[in-house]
Amino acid sequence: MDPECSQLLPALCSVLADPRQPVTDDTCLEKLLDWFKTITEAGSSLLLLQENPCLLGLLCHVLKPQDLSPRVLAFSLRLAGMLAAQEDCFQYLQQGELLPRLFGEAGPSALDSVPAEPRFLLSLPLSPTPGAVDTIFSLQGDSSLFVASAAGQLLVHVLGLSLQGPAEGHPGLQTGDWPVCAQKIASHIEESLRSAATPQITQALNVLTTAFGHCHNPWTQVLWVRLSPLVASLLEKDPVPAAHSLVDLLLSVARSPVLSSSSCGLWETLAQTLSHLSPTQAGPLALGILKLQECPQALRAQAFAVLLQPLTCVLEATAQAPGLLGMLLPEGGRVQEGSPRGSWARPCLAPHGRHLTWPQNSWVVMRACTTCWFPTQDRHTLASRLGASRLCDRGRATAPAVLVLEGRVLHLSVSGPRELVTQVFAVLLEYLTSPDSSPTVLKKAFQATFRWLQSSPETPGCSDLDPHAQLFLRDLLPVLPKRLCSPCWEVRDSGLEFLTQMIGRWGGQAGFRHALLASEVPELTEQLLRDPESYVRASAVAAMGQLSSQGLPLTPASPEHPGGQQSLLAELLHILSTDSEGFPRRAVMHVFTQWLRDGHADVARDTERFVARVLQVASRDLDWEVRAQGLELALVFLEQTLGRPSSHCPYAVTPPVAAPPSPLAQAPRPLCRVQLFEFAFRALFDCDRPVAQKSCDLLLFLRAQTASYSGPQGSGSVPEVASVEAALQRWQAGEQGQPLGYLEPEVVVAVLRSMDLEGLRGALAESSDRVEKSPRSLLQDMLATVGALGEDEADCY
Repeated sequence: MDPECSQLLPALCSVLADPRQPVTDDTCLEKLLDWFKTITEAGSSLLLLQENPCLLGLLCHVLKPQDLSPRVLAFSLRLAGMLAAQEDCFQYLQQGELLPRLFGEAGPSALDSVPAEPRFLLSLPLSPTPGAVDTIFSLQGDSSLFVASAAGQLLVHVLGLSLQGPAEGHPGLQTGDWPVCAQKIASHIEESLRSAATPQITQALNVLTTAFGHCHNPWTQVLWVRLSPLVASLLEKDPVPAAHSLVDLLLSVARSPVLSSSSCGLWETLAQTLSHLSPTQAGPLALGILKLQECPQALRAQAFAVLLQPLTCVLEATAQAPGLLGMLLPEGGRVQEGSPRGSWARPCLAPHGRHLTWPQNSWVVMRACTTCWFPTQDRHTLASRLGASRLCDRGRATAPAVLVLEGRVLHLSVSGPRELVTQVFAVLLEYLTSPDSSPTVLKKAFQATFRWLQSSPETPGCSDLDPHAQLFLRDLLPVLPKRLCSPCWEVRDSGLEFLTQMIGRWGGQAGFRHALLASEVPELTEQLLRDPESYVRASAVAAMGQLSSQGLPLTPASPEHPGGQQSLLAELLHILSTDSEGFPRRAVMHVFTQWLRDGHADVARDTERFVARVLQVASRDLDWEVRAQGLELALVFLEQTLGRPSSHCPYAVTPPVAAPPSPLAQAPRPLCRVQLFEFAFRALFDCDRPVAQKSCDLLLFLRAQTASYSGPQGSGSVPEVASVEAALQRWQAGEQGQPLGYLEPEVVVAVLRSMDLEGLRGALAESSDRVEKSPRSLLQDMLATVGALGEDEADCY
C-alpha cells in the first residue's frame, strides 16, 4: 500500500466507525472495496491487516452495540469476507472468534438490515455447514429480487465448495455419498421442485441454471441425473410452472460440455418441452436449440417447426381457401389433389444439417411471413378461419423468430432462374409499397433490395444494372418519394440510407442517373436537410453529399448560383455552423472530408479557402467527434500538400528518407495559410482525449515529414517561437487565450521540434482518470466530505 494511503487510512476508519458521521455515498464505499480487492489479489491479506491494524479495529468496532449505518456495516462485513478468503488470514481472524461473532446468530444487531445490499452475501466467509445453508435457504425467499438472486448464487458457491475433492474425480459417485452439506442442498432443490408453489420451483430452477452454467465439474452430471426426472415432471402440469426459468435451465444444461455430451436424456427432455410449452414459451427455447453446436437433426427440425408455427397456420388456412392460396403460389401453380394441407410448403422449411435449405420458390415464404399481403377482406376471412385471437397470439409469440426468418429469407443471394429473381423483386416491392409494413420490416426490405440489386447478374464489360433490375428500379423510384415523406422518421431515415447506398454503387451509370433525375427524389432529399429529426437530417446530408460527388445536378442553375452546386456547399457549411444536434454536423464533416479526398469540383476551385473555413468552424464545435473529423480533414489536406495519396492510418510511418525535397520544402506554407497548425495545437490540449490523441499523432506525422525542412533562418533564432510556446503552455493549463494567427513555417517547424510529443502521446495513452481515481484521491475525498481534511487537501474525486 502506498505510504500516503497508509497515513490516511486510520482517519477514514475512525470516520466509518463513528455513528455521528453518516456515510451517504455508496459509490465511494464500493470503490474502496474494489481497491482492497486489488490489494488482496496482488498480495497477502494477512500482511494488509498487520500493516494496517486500523482495519482490524474497524471490524471489532462493528460488534459493539450502536446505531451504526447499515451501509458501513455491510462494507465491514464484505471486507471481512474478502480478507478471510485467504487461509492464513482466515485463521488469523478466527483468533478471538471474530468471524463467528460477525456472521453468527449473535452477530451485529443491525445485521437484519444488511441483506438489502446483495453483494454482501457473496462476501460471507461461510464454511459449508448445515446451519449456514439454512440461512441461505431463507434468504432465497427475500422480498428483494437482488437478495434472492444473490442467495441463489451463494448456494451454488457453497455446493461447489463442499464438493471439492472426492466428488470431482468420480463422475459415477452417487449423491448419497456426498458430504452432508451438499446432500442438504440437493435435497432442498429436490423438495422445491416437488412443491406446488411456483416461487419455490422458480428458485430451484434458477439455482440449477447457475450451477450448470458456471460449474463444469463431473458432479453436475450426477446432480442432473438425480433431478432431471423432477424437471421433466413439471411438463405434466397445466400450465407448466415457471416456464421461463425452465427454458433457461434446459438451455444452460444443453450448453454445458459435461452434460450435453452425456447420455442423460437431455435431448428427449428438450423435445418434450417443445411439445408441452405454449408458442410464447417455446419460441425462445426453439431459438436457443437452433444455436447449439451439437444437436440431433430431429430436434433441430422440431425447433424450426416451432418457429414457423404462425407460417404453418397461415399456409394450412390458405390451403382450404383457393383464393388465398393463389396469392401465395407461383403463377399457374397448383396443389395436387389429395396432398396433405400445407405439405407443398414443408420441403422448403425442412432444415438441412446446421443450415436451412431454402426452396427455389423462396418468395412464397417471403409472402407468407406476414399477413400484410392479403387484401383487407381476405385478411378478415383468414382471421375468421384461424380465430382472430389465436392468430394474434401466435404472431406475438414468435414475432422475434419471424423477424429472424424474414432476415434470412430477405438476404438470400440471387441465384437461380430469372423468373425467381423477378418474383423476388415483386415481393420486395410489395413490402416497400404496403401501408401495413412496419418501420422495421421496411428497413429490412430496403437492405434486402440493395443486396439483391448488388448481386444481380451484370452484362459482361458493363457495371450497370441488368435489364430486369432496371425495370424493378423504375417501379421502385416512384415509391421512394412516398417513404421520404412518411410521417415516421425511421421510415424517412431508412429511405435516405437506401438512396445513399444506391448512389454510391450506381451513381455513375447512365440508366440509374436518368431514372433518378426523372423522379422527385433529389428535391425531396434536399428538403430533408431541414427535417425536424436530427437522424434524418444527418442521413439527408450523406445522401446529398453522394449526389453531389456523382455530379448529379441538385439545384437548377440560376443567376445567383450559375453552377447550381455551389448552394449545397453553402448549405452544408450553414448546417455545420448552426445545427443544434451533433449527428448532422458529424455527417457534414464526413462529406467534406470525402469531397476533399475525391477532389470534388467545388472544393478544387479553392481548396485552401475551403479547408480554412471548415477548420475554423470545426474548431469551435462542442461535439468532440466533429473536432476529431476536422483533424481527419486536416490530414487529407496535409497528404495532398505533400503530394501523397490519402491514407486512413498514416501515423505509424518511418521518417521519409526518400521524400522529394522540393515539395517538402514548401509544404508548411499552405498549411500555415489555412491555419492548420493552430487547429491542431488547440486540439492537442482538447478536454476529450480521443481528439488530443488524434492531434498528437497528426503532429508527430507532420514533424517526421518536415524533418529535413530548413527555412530562411535557423530555427533557434526565430523570436516568435518563445511566444508561441508560451501560448501553448497557457492552452495546456486550460486558458483559451487569443488565436495565434498566421504563423511562419519556420516558427511552426521550430515549435514542433521543441515539443515532447512522444511524452505527451504516452501520457494520453494512460487512463484519463489515472490520477483522479487513485486510492489516495479517494481517501482524501471521503475524509473531506466529513470535514476531516482541509478544503485544499480534497482531490475532487
